Amino acid sequence: MTASTAVPSHVTPEAIAALPKVVLHDHLDGGLRPATLIELAGRAAHPLPADEPEALGRWFVTAASSGSLEQYLSTFEHTLAVLQTADDLRRVARESVIDLAADGVVYAEQRYAPELHVRGGLTPQQVVDAVQEGIAEGVTEAALAGRTIRVGQVLAAMRDRHHSEDVAELALANRHRGVVGFDLAGPEAGFPAGKHKRALRTLRRASFPVTIHAGEADGVDSIADALHTGGALRLGHGLRVVDDIRFGEPTAEDPYGLDEAVLGDLAHWVRDQQVPLELCPTSNLQTGAARSVAQHPATALARLGFAVTINTDNRLVSGTSMTRELQLLVDEAGWTLDDLRDAALTAAWNGFIHHDERQALVDDTILPGYTVQANGRHRA
Repeated sequence: MTASTAVPSHVTPEAIAALPKVVLHDHLDGGLRPATLIELAGRAAHPLPADEPEALGRWFVTAASSGSLEQYLSTFEHTLAVLQTADDLRRVARESVIDLAADGVVYAEQRYAPELHVRGGLTPQQVVDAVQEGIAEGVTEAALAGRTIRVGQVLAAMRDRHHSEDVAELALANRHRGVVGFDLAGPEAGFPAGKHKRALRTLRRASFPVTIHAGEADGVDSIADALHTGGALRLGHGLRVVDDIRFGEPTAEDPYGLDEAVLGDLAHWVRDQQVPLELCPTSNLQTGAARSVAQHPATALARLGFAVTINTDNRLVSGTSMTRELQLLVDEAGWTLDDLRDAALTAAWNGFIHHDERQALVDDTILPGYTVQANGRHRA
């Protein structure tokens, strides 16, 4: 996080909405439109806790804000219930891409667990195919609206199940057909990455990118397991790395106690290796991993030089968007345009695409978009 040179430091909502955004951590099954969920649930005869879009959206946010990851995850019983046919998966994937593009997202990775979408008789490959078809349709529709977006799939295996080797093979079979990465998701505490070491070893030997949920509902040991046993290139959340940092006494000039911060061995490793942290402020508040946006570790970690990215996690469940997440950091944590740019660049440079593609994303989209906003602010 660099010192801002532009004035004024506050970024307007209009500027944030216009910024090019990168989201690395966004769950397909957690981002449905409420109206779509109501329609699909009606067809599937699945009862919902509300039958009006606005009320249903509020219910998800309230139900997920229990302070527990397990309770947060329990809300997915409703979204998964309607994502069991190829048509419904294709539609939701298409709408997700359109919604992300409308929010200014130019590169996104959509993650989901194929094994959770086979109740209706689909094979895992049919699930992947349906999602890819929806993504392609969404990209085309966004382009017709004048918005360019690229979206890759990240296939997740559930930590508390035993299908990770199958999911790893599925990801490798589709690595040139839209799948860009692999994830371990689901309940973290009690389900270490090491239980899936055979799948993770297969992926490492195939030179295939892996991100692992770690450091959200469990601590430093979970992060170490994800990195050193799992071979994760990124950490899904990872904010509990602060447990391995001893901060100094806060002062008016140094509110986070950064000047006297002492990093432990793991924290040094994460920072030294610039392991990207897929931080999701609103979601982290809902699960009790953080107390407020103002006190969210994202700010202190960025200022200490960690590789911080900002993400949505689940747009329906958290009632959020990339624009909203960035606006919260500006309003409540004092982030500047330079801070937002640094996080966007970190995300762009760590997407699961090839180096030349990342370079093009940075040079052709991210930097020009931020330059336009900086120049416009100076003129104002």
